Amino acid sequence: MIVVEKKPFEEIKKLVMPFKKVLVVGCGTCVAVCLSGGEKEAEILKNQLNLALGKEGYKFDHITLERQCDKEFLEELEDISKDYDAFLSMACGAGIQFLAEVYPEIPVLPAVNTNFIGVNKGVGWYEERCRACGNCVLGITGGICPVTMCAKSLFNGPCGGTNKGKCEVNENQPCAWYMIYERLSKQGRLEQILDIIPANDWKTQGPRTIIQPGYEKLYDNNSLNK
Repeated sequence: MIVVEKKPFEEIKKLVMPFKKVLVVGCGTCVAVCLSGGEKEAEILKNQLNLALGKEGYKFDHITLERQCDKEFLEELEDISKDYDAFLSMACGAGIQFLAEVYPEIPVLPAVNTNFIGVNKGVGWYEERCRACGNCVLGITGGICPVTMCAKSLFNGPCGGTNKGKCEVNENQPCAWYMIYERLSKQGRLEQILDIIPANDWKTQGPRTIIQPGYEKLYDNNSLNK
């Protein structure tokens, strides 16, 4: 199970300001269950943005996919992707990155922060894409997470060990900051690599209990401690 929370509205506005036509992309699984990024939340965010920026020539639409961590469902955007300057994703960090990977020429911006990731104890092949650090920077780094994809989790890179696009820790591991450079260059946003990302406030340290807004009345201190 993945739990996210919507970014502050002013932060979202700042992310979308460079783009005149943006598609808000909701996700119908985990983020819908935690009431942060499903169909209802995507429509509400679209309306909020149109009210705030519509008079300045901005246009926001919305769509909700079954899942953003599954290529089959991301293909639903193929016919309409060319109509938008950017995607504003309400999926978890893994879904945001996969959307950015499938559509590398379109900036994919995070509308949420991923705070909590559970486990799926099935048989299969899984790749980690998000550490749920609680301060999503994918809108700055071209949809590639430096915390997860960089062996040193560098918020500001690259280090001195990158070698022809590979990481010095493992020659089979691509350098995350090389990939970020290539992605931003392809999108015409290379100047963003100069932005200094401040030290992270690691909100994911230690065991936590998260109660989503709207569910508080169902619980009290006694029930949480049982």
